[in-house]
Amino acid sequence: MSAVSLAPRALYEEVAELLRQRIFRRELEPGSWIDEVKLAQEYGISRTPLREALKVLAAEGLVTMKVRRGAYVTEVSEQDLAEVYHLLSLLESDAAGVVASKASDAELRELQAIHDDLEAAVRQRDRFFTINERFHMRLLEVAGNRWRNQMVADLRKVMKLNRHHSLLKSGRIEESLAEHRLVLQALLARDAAAATLRMQEHFRNGLEAAA
Repeated sequence: MSAVSLAPRALYEEVAELLRQRIFRRELEPGSWIDEVKLAQEYGISRTPLREALKVLAAEGLVTMKVRRGAYVTEVSEQDLAEVYHLLSLLESDAAGVVASKASDAELRELQAIHDDLEAAVRQRDRFFTINERFHMRLLEVAGNRWRNQMVADLRKVMKLNRHHSLLKSGRIEESLAEHRLVLQALLARDAAAATLRMQEHFRNGLEAAA
């Protein structure tokens, strides 16, 4: 049997990822106009793959397309943020309850190990951000609903647009870590009701810090 040849990643997907990271790094600020001509020249590509990339980012909520005005980095209002946190709370607290009920011992040990890394990173903000997201996404993977996972992944991208990220508030990292401890305790105790409640509290406090 001959080997299967896999197609390389589409150019527009590569461009979408480059732009996505620039948005997250605030190199492209919320509300700013995206200069398609300049970016196409910078990347050495035609505007076709760039426009396809912008469509991807628009579908994720990171870019807003305005008629006859072009593409803009999405601005997140307080109402937008409240709605995103509300949905994340529903989806991730449900996942926490599932994990508490159904996760294997090995999966719980893996979540414990990620949490241990989070504890060690409490004084390293960027590293804490990364590990924090890894914990939440691994929890979702263990819960095992790919539709929920995709919804959360997209919502978390929009959440990153917020200028006042909850973890930037003074003392919030320590508070978030304490909340993670309570979530983990409930998971290890296999207490689904407590895990659901603790995750809801975690997002409620996160919204208050981000507002």
